[in-house]
Amino acid sequence: MLNKLLPKEQRFFAMFHDAAAKIHEGAMLCQAMVTQFDRLEERARQIKEAEHACDQITHQTLALLNSTFVTPFDREDIHLLITRMDNILDAVDAGCQRLYLYKIQKPTEDLKQQIGILCRATGHLTQAMSELKNLRKSKNLMHHCVEINTCENEGDAVMRTAMARLFDEEKDAITIIKWKSLYETFEDAIDASEDVANIIESIVLKNT
Repeated sequence: MLNKLLPKEQRFFAMFHDAAAKIHEGAMLCQAMVTQFDRLEERARQIKEAEHACDQITHQTLALLNSTFVTPFDREDIHLLITRMDNILDAVDAGCQRLYLYKIQKPTEDLKQQIGILCRATGHLTQAMSELKNLRKSKNLMHHCVEINTCENEGDAVMRTAMARLFDEEKDAITIIKWKSLYETFEDAIDASEDVANIIESIVLKNT
């Protein structure tokens, strides 16, 4: 009864949005990296900085969670949401660091398409986080979750095509290992976006 009378901590929503915005920023930096394909070390460093900033938001959110008595929805869901969001940019950063460290000479069209899908997914994630505070009234929140799920399906199709092309056309084993790692890492980022969308959908179902 007391929980219903006390005001709920609203700062979580700003933190969710800030994390999503930082994730989208990292994805867009990644897209610039593969489309322009210059200054790779500098671009990889910028993405690493975005990843560190997202880590800080995650730590701040968890610290607030530990010190908050009344949360806007289940504590477990807040923890799951922010940590799974952090996983997206972790994967983006890992992929971009490998792109630089593996000394890739030229990005494939499959990789460009994969990262384009990732950017669409993180864009929808940012918009979803803008709607989360109004989850009982929002008509757009579930729409963005559906779009993220669509992106994941498209990412799966691109991944299958890319891997088939890689094993069909490339004969050098080391090059195959490098590209397989890259495709799988960026696929992990897209999959992590879908994980977040599924968590949002669960939160909506519990609270409406």
